[in-house]
Amino acid sequence: MATIAAVLAMVAAPAHALKPFTAQYDASFKGISAGGSMSLSQQGNRWTYSMGIRNAMANLSQATVFDTAAGRYRPLGGSDRSTYLMKTRSVVTRYNWNGLQARWTGDVKPQRAGPVAMQPGDIDALLVNLALVRDVGAGRTSMNYRLVENGKAKSLAYRVAGRERITVGGRALDTTRVVQSAGGKQTTVWVATGVPTPVRIVQREDGSEVFRLQLSSWR
Repeated sequence: MATIAAVLAMVAAPAHALKPFTAQYDASFKGISAGGSMSLSQQGNRWTYSMGIRNAMANLSQATVFDTAAGRYRPLGGSDRSTYLMKTRSVVTRYNWNGLQARWTGDVKPQRAGPVAMQPGDIDALLVNLALVRDVGAGRTSMNYRLVENGKAKSLAYRVAGRERITVGGRALDTTRVVQSAGGKQTTVWVATGVPTPVRIVQREDGSEVFRLQLSSWR
């Protein structure tokens, strides 16, 4: 039922006009201040969505190339690179929509290399941000997505948990707070009407904050 609900949610999602943007964030990673950024760019009918977090201890970067099909954001390929305490990990994801399979190469264990069966409506972790901006902006109070990453597929259920006013660059924004929890991990995302990217993202594991992104500017 969760899978059916995820697909129906994506099919029913209204069209959302994507526009390129660049956003800067104040960030923290495992309690240490960092700089963060997100950007969306377009090349023909394809888009590249990227995120980076960097401080003295870590350098994290993710990017997804995607297109749109039937109102859905459809990932075509992705990269995930992290350097933490002098150790580097790099993973490349390839999505085959003709064969409906996803595979991973790079620093992955054999059991996480795939293939993993895909379904229409599947997205990756980075695209969840854009999907939440679209769906919360459309007035949804619950969002279900089927996530394909790290050699597996799983369902994510986000629920509206309240509203909050957040100041960004001297401008007060009325935001909607949505929360997703599973397996000791919790992700909270704040979305504001007219802002193309999340205003704030906080991830916790076993009650401890792992990283936080707070929007400081966008254009």
